[in-house]
Amino acid sequence: MAEKKEFQAESRRLLDLMINSIYTHKEIFLRELISNASDAIDKYYHWALEHHEEPGDLGIRIELDETNRTLTISDNGIGMTKEELEENLGTIAKSGTLAFKEELKKQDKDQSDIIGQFGVGFYSAFMVADEVTVYTRAAGSEEAWEWKSQGADGYEIEACDKEERGTMLVLHLKADDDQEDYSQYLQSYRVQDLVKKYSDYIRYPIRMTVETTQEVDGETRTVPEEKTLNSMVPLWKRPKAEVTEEELSTFYKQHFFDFTDPMKTIFFNVEGNVDFTALLYIPSRVPDGFYSQDYKPGLQLYSRGVFIMDHCEELLPPYLRFVKGLVDSQDLSLNISREMLQHDHQLRLIKNRIERKVLNELGAMLAKDREQYEKFWKNFGLDIKFGIYSSFGADRDKLENLLLFYTTDGGKPVTLQEFVSAMPEDQKDIYYVSAKDTEAAAKLPVVKSLQKKGYQALILTAEVDEFVMQTLGQYKDHPFTNASSADLDLQSEEEKEQLEKTSEENKDLLSFMKEALPEVSEVRLSARLADDPVMLVAGNGLSFEMEKVYAAMAAQQDSGMPPLKADRILEVNPDSKIFALLKNTWQSDPEKAKAITEVLYDQALLIEGFPVKDPIDYARKVTELIA
Repeated sequence: MAEKKEFQAESRRLLDLMINSIYTHKEIFLRELISNASDAIDKYYHWALEHHEEPGDLGIRIELDETNRTLTISDNGIGMTKEELEENLGTIAKSGTLAFKEELKKQDKDQSDIIGQFGVGFYSAFMVADEVTVYTRAAGSEEAWEWKSQGADGYEIEACDKEERGTMLVLHLKADDDQEDYSQYLQSYRVQDLVKKYSDYIRYPIRMTVETTQEVDGETRTVPEEKTLNSMVPLWKRPKAEVTEEELSTFYKQHFFDFTDPMKTIFFNVEGNVDFTALLYIPSRVPDGFYSQDYKPGLQLYSRGVFIMDHCEELLPPYLRFVKGLVDSQDLSLNISREMLQHDHQLRLIKNRIERKVLNELGAMLAKDREQYEKFWKNFGLDIKFGIYSSFGADRDKLENLLLFYTTDGGKPVTLQEFVSAMPEDQKDIYYVSAKDTEAAAKLPVVKSLQKKGYQALILTAEVDEFVMQTLGQYKDHPFTNASSADLDLQSEEEKEQLEKTSEENKDLLSFMKEALPEVSEVRLSARLADDPVMLVAGNGLSFEMEKVYAAMAAQQDSGMPPLKADRILEVNPDSKIFALLKNTWQSDPEKAKAITEVLYDQALLIEGFPVKDPIDYARKVTELIA
């Protein structure tokens, strides 16, 4: 007797979306169901290897019945137990309808590609069918089950007779209406076209009985003929010259669940110590969930055209985790395991060749298509930086010439080589400043002082940037120097002598200021300030940017340990009007001079992106001083 069950809430909402025909490309239901059948055969193939069973003739079959308005898709794959049937068809196992619906709201997406992306391919059947029946028998099982649903109201499950393992889907197509011709999916030519369009690379035969005309005893007759609809030649197995860019892009979107064309396709073969074919893609956008823990990097791994595993991380260095694609090698075992991968010499050779090829392609993009490379850098530059930092500099020679930085000249991002080539002859160090963006960097006092000397600086905006600078140390004999460090030594001998003289004349005032500011290790006059009255610089050791990074890490970990702090030095512009005012006030009103000093320090903190200790007290002092 049939057991009636309800769909889970999310499945019910998704079915409602499907049934109410929100999609403009209903034809993709066939792609999704064939893809599911192919996956089921893949799983059976592995099951057969593990159970020492001969796989036999594996394939997918399509049957059309115009009279009863049914389209049937059958496979002899792994099949499902009753529990698997309920889990796979009664729920949305991993993807939520809410996320699915959020994607639909984005008007720039092709809705036909969202279905596969969210793992809800089976439910696409309800775009064209008002009833779906599934007959299935799991490999190694004597039991078979029937699953039937007419949509969001629920489904029924009961035992049934099925002689062979595998799954058969019977779709009872909806009646035609003014908006949609559902009968087209019962036409042989239309189904053949759709299979060729979407599923030609499926490596198992997709068979269907078609009507053909033949000469029989001098007469032309229409006779049924068994026909394989797909070429079964994987795209990457075809000669490169015969594969179009459109085919490569379509394969990428369908196979890797993206809705945009890839930025770059890398398709190559290697013969030698290890033979393999690689079809790689650099996405044109940051993949969904790329920076979440759930994101799974890695390439698909095949051996002689047979799928081995998804997300094989051993084929790529971590800093290239944005690369999608597949590798097919003649030399790998079909039953290679995750443990074996870590020690497989051939896999390491493949990884090295892939890494070299991708980096060469990125270098060529940088040299020949700068606009495209800048788009790539905006999306994935952070990963290249992490490649330098996480390898402790071991990969610097591979990656340092791919780095891009904005600079204080306000132009487009430049490479390190371009920056060094543009430096004045007397500039030996590569200066850098940290800021939230280029606009904030341009306002920093130290930037103005550098520009006064004719120098520019790199602008670091990511948390990892300063780690990268410290890891690299230098570029072509030019050391990286934090422009906010204690001593840049930018003054001429004459300027140094004048500064020393002025400092000596004002040493008592500087001591007074130091006593008013216990947070700083030193208050001193500076010759590198152009327009600003004060600035904070870090002493030797921890920089301000590193202090912020460690503070953020400590807050996340909630360790209770006191945060690391950089040594603070307050530099004062002796030529500023505020310093002249401070000197006069110090003699006549020390308390007011102390308040001015404290306000100047708070302003220096704000310029460096630090919070002031007491905002209310700061505001009151400013009000009193200007009143």
